[in-house]
Amino acid sequence: MSRKGLILFIACGIAWGMPYAFISIAVEQFDVATIVLARCLIGAAVLIPFAIYRKAIMPALKHWRWVLVFALLEMVGPWFLITNAERTISSGLTGLLIAIVPFWGVFIAYYFLGDKSVKHPKTIFGLIIGFAGVLLLVGVDAFSANLDLLGVGAVILASLGYAIAPAVSSRTIGHLDSVGVIALSMGFVSVIYAIPGFIALPASIPTAKFDGWMALIVLGVVCSAIAFILFFDLIKEIGSARATLITYPNTAVAFLLGIVFLSEPITLGMILGFPLVLIGSYFASKRH
Repeated sequence: MSRKGLILFIACGIAWGMPYAFISIAVEQFDVATIVLARCLIGAAVLIPFAIYRKAIMPALKHWRWVLVFALLEMVGPWFLITNAERTISSGLTGLLIAIVPFWGVFIAYYFLGDKSVKHPKTIFGLIIGFAGVLLLVGVDAFSANLDLLGVGAVILASLGYAIAPAVSSRTIGHLDSVGVIALSMGFVSVIYAIPGFIALPASIPTAKFDGWMALIVLGVVCSAIAFILFFDLIKEIGSARATLITYPNTAVAFLLGIVFLSEPITLGMILGFPLVLIGSYFASKRH
């Protein structure tokens, strides 16, 4: 990996490891649709002027169908699923479950992209170890911590969208300026969530909700606008398959923020399953 790729990898990992903690703060005060709408409106407000300046909007509009597909896979579905799940499961657990994105990436590479290299024994080993880790992560806590399995399932489904979206974008709109693609995507998502998001807005903005509004701003500016620009640049630098490996630093950042700032517990399932998920993800997604 080049120096530029490494810098993008670390920066993107941090930016996309942050949203889980801020979502956890926001869901205490806002409806799920409002949170998704706010993320996209704020992100679009930041990116659209920049995209216009770079003359990136019109090229993206010419491929609006694929941009819409990307928005559905990367934002519309996953952001609703993850945000709703964090009403019942911790931000740290959410970040850990997102670490299975590389597993989905292997299946997509094999069955849809024709990459037969994933049949390597070490890749199979990684899939088995990682799957065992997920079973431990979810299974142990389901019995010992009254874990919400619906919330867990929602995050796993969201991780599938996260794995498909980069593969689709790299093949269809990877040649476009990422600023235009993300700005237009957030515009699409804002339209989709406009009515339910505005209907669910709180009637007033009391001082007590300052942390909630700040969480929305961070989600929109840092965890959406900036993070997506970094991610698209990362895809161009190292490819979509390897770019999914940002789930490793994502997971670590989400885990640490949840423990340090939200006082979330470290459960037995996390202790047993987390190392296996990371080891399995490494072997499953590594080029052999």
